[in-house]
Amino acid sequence: MASSPLEQFQIKPLLPIEVGGLDLSYTQSSLVMTIAVVLVTGFLTLAVRGRGMVPTRLQSMAELSYEFIAGMIRDSVGSEGRKYFPFVFSIFMFILLGNLLGMIPYSFTFTSHIIVTFALAFAVFVIVTLIGLVRHKLHFFSFFFPEGAPIYMAPILIPIEVLSYLARPVSLSIRLFANMMAGHTMMKVFAMFTIALGVFGVAPLAINVALTAFEILVAVLQAYVFTILTCLYLRDAIHLH
Repeated sequence: MASSPLEQFQIKPLLPIEVGGLDLSYTQSSLVMTIAVVLVTGFLTLAVRGRGMVPTRLQSMAELSYEFIAGMIRDSVGSEGRKYFPFVFSIFMFILLGNLLGMIPYSFTFTSHIIVTFALAFAVFVIVTLIGLVRHKLHFFSFFFPEGAPIYMAPILIPIEVLSYLARPVSLSIRLFANMMAGHTMMKVFAMFTIALGVFGVAPLAINVALTAFEILVAVLQAYVFTILTCLYLRDAIHLH
């Protein structure tokens, strides 16, 4: 009997841990997150260790990654956003590795779980809000009333702007989670057709190969989208527009 396409998203404990009635087990999701952090750390450490006039392939990849995120911050936030480079770069690399590691057979895509993507999005929301409050104090709340709008529109505009602002972590998390989950589900469905049809499963196999290539593109694109939106939220917090 074929397994469900959704079975691949099931969390399974590798090291059961229970503290005070809370399940704190180390799962396969936790393992892949750990691998992602170790790979990013190892990649950057090795890339900068042997810096030379003629860069190695590893150093070139690290420099391209650095310049890509630095350029994104420069274009979206401006020069004042440079101090937040480590924060933005860490988010991009963590999500990118999480998405790409999930493409490896028998691996696990932790970004296909809403709890993970919401935690990332909520962390971005809280940090960006704190940056805005620290920089602008009470003037930060002027963000919720568009400049130049008639004062009598305040009872309507302010609630709309507040709801829109509070919806940011929800929309940010759902976008990443939904794209990764939908793509992996489709790949699993066509893989099941390929197995079921045997020698006649050429068409589903070809579609699955195409879906794999497309899913790799989506994995990179979704990391980019999450990061560019983080930059835009930073811009709003810094410049209040």
